[in-house]
Amino acid sequence: MKNIEIDEELYQFIASNTQFIGESASSILRRLLAFDARQEEAPKVSNTEEKKVEKPVKQAQPAKGSVFDHINKEELAGQRGAVGRFLLILQALYRVHQQDFEVVCSIRGRDRLYFANNENALAESGSSTKPRQIPESPYWVITNSNTTRKKMMLTEVSLALGYAEHQAEKIRELL
Repeated sequence: MKNIEIDEELYQFIASNTQFIGESASSILRRLLAFDARQEEAPKVSNTEEKKVEKPVKQAQPAKGSVFDHINKEELAGQRGAVGRFLLILQALYRVHQQDFEVVCSIRGRDRLYFANNENALAESGSSTKPRQIPESPYWVITNSNTTRKKMMLTEVSLALGYAEHQAEKIRELL
């Protein structure tokens, strides 16, 4: 593979056209340019870098599509623990489903709330809940639960937001 330099604006355009996590820049450009196999056999006129392009998680406007379009796997992998990954995944889910995200407040355990619109509601629902605000959202989530419970919560959130069972499983496994 050859390397080329592109400006940030062009990179963001390519990243915004990602259809799945891990899709390479070359694949995105081939699709956008309708660059088919017959053309591929012709001499290449540009040098492209085959690198994974993922959508940036930070956006100013509400996102559309699926959460898979909005999770930056590098940022996810850079988190030191499950709580950081948990919050990033919830942030991406909120970004995509802002209008429907209120439904997560109905997800609860036997004795405590898992989600709320404020920290106090979670703190009052049990001892040692360690509420944390979901970044860039008005919602809070308990974080003092084991990874298995966090995965279960992600599954329930995904299903409540309309993802199919197999998609909810993929979201769960991102943790």
